[in-house]
Amino acid sequence: MKIKIAVLGAGRWGTHLVRNFASHPDAQLVAVVDSSEERLTQLKERLKLNNNVVLTDNWQSIRSQIECDAVVIATPAVTHYSLIQDALQQGFHVLAEKPLTLDAAECQQLSDLARQQQRQLMVDHTYLFHPAVEQGKAVVQSGCLGELRYGYAARTNLGPVRQDVDALWDLAIHDIAIFNTWLGEQPVQVQATGRVWLQRQEGARDTAVGAPLTDKVSLQTSNVTKPALLSEQDLADFVYIILTYPTGFQAYIHLCWLNPDKQRRLGVVGSQGTLIFDEMQNDTPLTLQHGYFEQSGDVFTPAGLRREVIEIKGSEPLAVVCDRFLQSVRGNQPVSESSGWVAAQLVNILSCLSQSLQQGGEPIKVPQLCEPST
Repeated sequence: MKIKIAVLGAGRWGTHLVRNFASHPDAQLVAVVDSSEERLTQLKERLKLNNNVVLTDNWQSIRSQIECDAVVIATPAVTHYSLIQDALQQGFHVLAEKPLTLDAAECQQLSDLARQQQRQLMVDHTYLFHPAVEQGKAVVQSGCLGELRYGYAARTNLGPVRQDVDALWDLAIHDIAIFNTWLGEQPVQVQATGRVWLQRQEGARDTAVGAPLTDKVSLQTSNVTKPALLSEQDLADFVYIILTYPTGFQAYIHLCWLNPDKQRRLGVVGSQGTLIFDEMQNDTPLTLQHGYFEQSGDVFTPAGLRREVIEIKGSEPLAVVCDRFLQSVRGNQPVSESSGWVAAQLVNILSCLSQSLQQGGEPIKVPQLCEPST
């Protein structure tokens, strides 16, 4: 019997979720909910949805009238908590777009509620199901990189610009999740600095975070007005973060949604080489750049330089997410790598980064969350 699915939210990412569930042989799409009637009409025409699929702007009016096993939530992050809580209380399994919520405590509460209701709560951390990320984890943990030294990532593009969260909350979660997975550990300290140009408070000029709050700074060449620190209402367009892990490994991440130089690149550097995940290289997204130094006295000579392409399976990561969710619902078993608990850990890290951002880049210790009861 097919699993009956309702999708809440038909925006950019919700459309992809609708497409996957509408075409999956084990799923039956029963409803799509969105505030825009025009968007629903366009979605039905573009995806050629069955006439039996309910299209509505009011979830509350239909949730008790349709047969439904699971709810997929792709609405703004600020709405997640109440929608997910309601869905679980109604007895539905839930797949939620990242971040699960904007508060780690709320994530834990939802995870506990899912266990109490004996329902599955999975979060769409799509990159954790990317074949390059899965294969990259095996490479890092094989030890072939030697002593791990540092990591770096860049995630930039011209949009999409969100109005509910800043670039930190929209973009960083992907790279943090990948680093955590490849390293097998969580950061213990974080730092973040950034700037805002597009969505700043009225009357403010370009706003910076990461420098002391001063009126004017006299430079050798000119007098420059120092921008003020970000307020909680400002949505940073550019963010630079540093993650420090228990082993001392540090990851440096550059995030920006107003840079037309699109980058989706992440690397882990070791004493014997660098593993690179470059999503823009469609044919060879995962490569291992071998290389090390041979030392003679005070001279360091590069040696062993060669590039190795790591073979990966060809699959759409979101399709894998949807398939794993349906398997989870059918067996009523959690997807451990993208559970509510994993989501809570990531939101906890993001919350600490936001705190550092508001404090001008101050290092913030990441509190350890208590393991959920079983």
